[in-house]
Amino acid sequence: MSNNVQSCPADGSCERNLKYLYLAAAFALLGVILAIPTPEGLTVAGHRMLGILVFSVVIWMSEAVSYPTSAAVIMSLMAFLVGLAPNVASPDKLLGTSKALEMALAGFNNSALALVGGALFLAAAMTKTGLDRRIALVVLSKIGAKTNRVLAGVILVGFFLSFFVPSTTARVSCMVPIVMGIILAFGVEKKSRFAAILMIATAQADSIWNVGIKTAAAQNMIALGFIEKQLGVYISWLDWFIAAAPFAIIMSVVLYFLLLKMMPPETEEIAGGKETIMKALKELGPMKAEEKKLFGISLILLCLWATEKVLHPFDTSSTTIAAITIMLLPGVGIMTWQEAQSKIPWGTLLLFGIGISLGSALLSTKAAAWLAKMIVGWFGLQAMPALIVFAVLAAFLIIIHLGFASATALAAAMIPIIISILQGMPPTSGINVVGMTMLLQYVISFGFILPVNAPQNMVAYATETFEVRDFIRTGVPLCIIAYLTTLLLASTYWKWLGLV
Repeated sequence: MSNNVQSCPADGSCERNLKYLYLAAAFALLGVILAIPTPEGLTVAGHRMLGILVFSVVIWMSEAVSYPTSAAVIMSLMAFLVGLAPNVASPDKLLGTSKALEMALAGFNNSALALVGGALFLAAAMTKTGLDRRIALVVLSKIGAKTNRVLAGVILVGFFLSFFVPSTTARVSCMVPIVMGIILAFGVEKKSRFAAILMIATAQADSIWNVGIKTAAAQNMIALGFIEKQLGVYISWLDWFIAAAPFAIIMSVVLYFLLLKMMPPETEEIAGGKETIMKALKELGPMKAEEKKLFGISLILLCLWATEKVLHPFDTSSTTIAAITIMLLPGVGIMTWQEAQSKIPWGTLLLFGIGISLGSALLSTKAAAWLAKMIVGWFGLQAMPALIVFAVLAAFLIIIHLGFASATALAAAMIPIIISILQGMPPTSGINVVGMTMLLQYVISFGFILPVNAPQNMVAYATETFEVRDFIRTGVPLCIIAYLTTLLLASTYWKWLGLV
C-alpha cells in the first residue's frame, strides 16, 4: 500500500519551507494591521508599533529567522515605518528615519545590556577554565549512589551554579555531559526513567533558579531595565533574592518529589555511582591557577552583588563589568579577548538590545498604554483587587509562553504592556506597580511545559533521554503548582513585603 504522506528530504527543505511560510505570514499580518484605520485614541506611530510587535511575536514564536536576523529586521521596520509616521510630540511633522533609528537603537544604551554582556563573558570564562564542571562534580561527589540522592544532587548543582554562571543555557550545557557520564557509567539505559528524571531535573531546576537569582537569566535584566527606565526604581540583587528565593526553594523541593512520584527510577541504588563521579573529578586534577583566580573573582563579585545598597553604592552592572575587565587584563591569565569572543553568543545581546528598544518604543509611541487599556477592559481588571489582577495576568503570561522559545523575547514583548496595564489601574486597587511587575517577571521564567519553551529545555531534550510527552507529563503539574505557589506567596509573604 502506498504511503500518502511523503517524508521530508534529509536536506531540511521542509523545515526551510515552513520557516518561509511563517515569515510570509508575519509580513502578511503586519500588512493587514497597517491597512486597518488607526483606532481612536491610538497614535499613528503607536499603530505601526503594534504591527511591528505582532510581526516580532510571530517570528520569535515560529523562529522563522534567527534572533540576530530578527533584530536587524525589526530595526529596519522601526526606522522606516515609525520614521514616516507623525511625531507623537509634534503631529504636524514626521518623526524622520534618523530619529526612528535612534529609537530602534535605544535599547543598546542601557545598563542592563552591559550586565547581560558581562554575564555572557563570565559564563564563557567558566566554560573555558572548566570551573563550572568542577563545581558540579564536587557537589555530586558528596551525595552518594542512591538514585534519589543523585536526583537531589542534580537539583543542588542547578542551585549552586545559578550564583556563579549567569546564563541558563551555559549552566545546562555544563551539566548535560556530566549527567550523561553518570547515566552511562551507571550502566542504565539511555531511555530509562532514571536517565529521564535526571535530564528533566537539569533543565527544570535551572528554570526555577532563573526566578530565584536576579543575575541568573537575561530575561530578568529585560524586566529590571524597563522598571528602572519607566518607573525610576532600581531593584538590588538582595531585594530580588529576598523576594524570590522562598519560591525557588519551595519549587526545587516540589520538583524533587514530583519527579520521583511520576517517574520513579528503576532501582534505588546504583553500584559504582560515587566512584564514577570521583574518577571524573580526579581526571580534572587539582585546581589550575586560572580556576582559582576565576573562583576568587566570582566570590568577590557575588559578595558585591549581595551587599549592594547595604555595604556599598555600586550597582550590579558596574561591578560585573569591572570583574570582566580584570579577567581580560594581561597578566591575570583567565581569558583573552580572542578566547572570549568565540564563546559569546552575540545574538543574545542583539536580541536583548532590540527587545528593550521594542518595549521602549511601544511606551514612547503610546501603543503600550492603548493596548493596556484594551486588555484592562477585556478582562475587567479595573474592578478587581490586586491579588486577582496578579492571578489573571500570571495565567495570561503562562499561556502566552507556550508559544515562545525564549523567555527573553517574551519579557521584551510583554513587560512594557504589563507596566502600562498596572499603571492604568485605579488608585483604589492598591497595586504596587514595581513590585507586581517584578513578580510577574518571575512567571515569565515558567518555561516548564514544552521542550521548545526554553533553550535549556532543548539542550536537555537533544540528549534523547526522554520523550516530549515525558517533559509535558511532568511539566504541566510543575507549572500548575508553581502558579498556585505564586498565588499563595502573593497573598502572604509577598503581601507582607509590600510587593502586591
